[in-house]
Amino acid sequence: MRRSFLAIVLCAAIAAPAYAANGPKSTPTFDPKSISSDIHVLSSDAFEGRGPATAGETKTVDWLIAQLKAGGLKPGGTMQKDGKRSWTQEVPLLRSEISSTPQVSVDADGKQIALAQGEQIAIRSALDGSKSVDLHDAPLVFVGYGVKAPERHWDDFKGADLRGKIMVVLVNDPDFETGHGDFGGKAMTYYGRWTYKFEEGARQGAAGVLVVHETKPASYGWQTVRNSNTNTMFDVVRDRPKETHPQLEGWIQRDVAVDLFKHAGLDFEALKKQAQTRDFKPVELKGERFSAKYAVDSKVITSHNVIAMVPGRSHPDEMVMYSAHWDHLGIGAPDAKGDRIYNGAVDNASGTAGVLALARAFAKAKPAPQRSLGFLFVTAEEKGLLGSEYYASKPVYPLGKTVGVINIDGLNVEGPTRDFSISGSAKLGLLDDLLATAKQWNMTYTPDSHPEAGLFFRSDHFSFAKRGVPAVSFEAGDDMIDGGVAAGRKLSEEYTRDRYHQPADEWEASWPLTGGARDLQVAYALGWKLANSREWPNWSQDSEFRAARDKSAKDRK
Repeated sequence: MRRSFLAIVLCAAIAAPAYAANGPKSTPTFDPKSISSDIHVLSSDAFEGRGPATAGETKTVDWLIAQLKAGGLKPGGTMQKDGKRSWTQEVPLLRSEISSTPQVSVDADGKQIALAQGEQIAIRSALDGSKSVDLHDAPLVFVGYGVKAPERHWDDFKGADLRGKIMVVLVNDPDFETGHGDFGGKAMTYYGRWTYKFEEGARQGAAGVLVVHETKPASYGWQTVRNSNTNTMFDVVRDRPKETHPQLEGWIQRDVAVDLFKHAGLDFEALKKQAQTRDFKPVELKGERFSAKYAVDSKVITSHNVIAMVPGRSHPDEMVMYSAHWDHLGIGAPDAKGDRIYNGAVDNASGTAGVLALARAFAKAKPAPQRSLGFLFVTAEEKGLLGSEYYASKPVYPLGKTVGVINIDGLNVEGPTRDFSISGSAKLGLLDDLLATAKQWNMTYTPDSHPEAGLFFRSDHFSFAKRGVPAVSFEAGDDMIDGGVAAGRKLSEEYTRDRYHQPADEWEASWPLTGGARDLQVAYALGWKLANSREWPNWSQDSEFRAARDKSAKDRK
C-alpha cells in the first residue's frame, strides 16, 4: 500500500442509496457509519491481521461472501463442475517460514561480527524451494544499484562472476540522488524496486542479495522493512523458482553496511557516487566473508481471491473491475506495547470495505449497467501483489475484454480534500476519464508527489497494467478543505511513521470518513460511465503498456 490515505472507500447504506446533490443524478451517497463498521470488523483482533492461509483468512473470506450475498451480488469466481460460478478463485502459493533463529555473521579479517535478525539485518525466508540455508564464508560484492538495462546501455555487473557470492546492492535507481540521468530522474523505474534486485541476483547466479536500507530512497523506515520481511513469506508457485529467487534475500541496515565497507577499506559514500555512473564496476569487500544458517519450513498452500459481479444487461462479457486487497501482515513481532496483531485498518480493511460499498451500490442500480461490473478482493498483496498477479496471469474474465481496473489501496478516513491523485505518473485514457469525472465535484488532479518511491509498482493495479489493461490506483490528495496541504501532508507523514505496517494501524471511532464518502461517489461515477459506454481506454502512445493493449483490441474483434 502507498503512504497516503486513499479516498475511495465508504460503505453504502444497506437501504436503497440516496442521490447526491453536487454530482450526477445517478450517483448514490454513502454512509460513513456503515463503512466505519465494516472497517471495525475487518481490522478487529478476531481477524488476526488477515494473514493468508490462516484462521484470519477463513474469517475474512467467509465474512466477505456473506456480505456480498446479502448485498445482492452474484458470485463471480471460477466456474464449477455444475456450470455455476463460485465466490472465489483458488490461488496456490508457496508458503515459506524460517523455522529457527537465523545465525548470520560477517567475518572481517578474522573478527566475527554477528548480525541480529530484525535489528542489523532482515532475512526473508527462502522462496527458491530450499528447505534450509547454510552459506559459509561467501564473498561480499558491492554491485551498485544492481541494474542491467541494455535499452539504457547500463550494466552494473560488467561480466563479474557472482556465483556463490552475496550481492550488496543499493535500493532505487541511479538517478535518485541527482534527480537526472538515464532512468527518468526522480521517478522510480522498475529497476529501482527491491523485487527487481532479487530477480536480477537470481539471473546473475548469486547465492544471495542484500539490499542496503536507506529511508529516503526506500521511501519507508527500517520498521517497515523488519515487519514486512522477517515473517512468513509467500510467492506464486513457479515452475523454476531459482530463476527468480536467489537462495538468500534480505535487507541490511545502512550503518551496518557503512561499517562493513570501512572494515574492507572502502568508502561507502564514494562508491555510492560511483554507482550513479555508467562506468561503475563491481567491488569486492576484500577480507570479509558472509555466513548464514537457518532451517526453512515451506509448503504449497491455497489462498483465495474473492470475486463478485453485477452482470451487464447489454454486454455482459465486457468487464469494468474494482479491486482491493483483503490481506494484511497477520500476527508478527510485538511492538513496544507487546501488541503482535497487525490489524491493517487503513491498509487495507478500508479499501476492502470500499469495494464492498461499491458492490452494494451497483447491485441496487436500476436499470443495471450495460457492461458487467466486477469486484475483486485479492490475497497476498503484502507478500508481493501475489493475488492480483495470479488473477492477471490466469484471469477469470479475459483481460482483452476488461475495460479498466480501479484499484483501492487505503481510505481517506479524515475530511474531504480539494484534489486527488493516483499512484505513479502513468498517462492513460482512464486517467482522462477520472479527471473529467472528478471535475464534477470541483476536484483537481495533483500528480504523484513522490514518483521516486515507485508507488506505481506497489499496488495491485500494476499486475494488470503490465499486461496492457488500463489500471489506476485512485487516491486522496493532500489539499484538505479543512487545513489545506499542510494538514494533509501531516496526516500522511504521521501514518507512514507511526502506523504503516505496524500493529498501531487500528480502527478509530473518531474517524469522520467524510472525505472517503465524497470520493467514493467519484469512483462510482467513473465506473458507471465506463459501464454504460462503448469506450475502451488505452495507454499513451509512448507507454510501455500500449502494445499489449493494442494487441488485445485486435483480439476483441
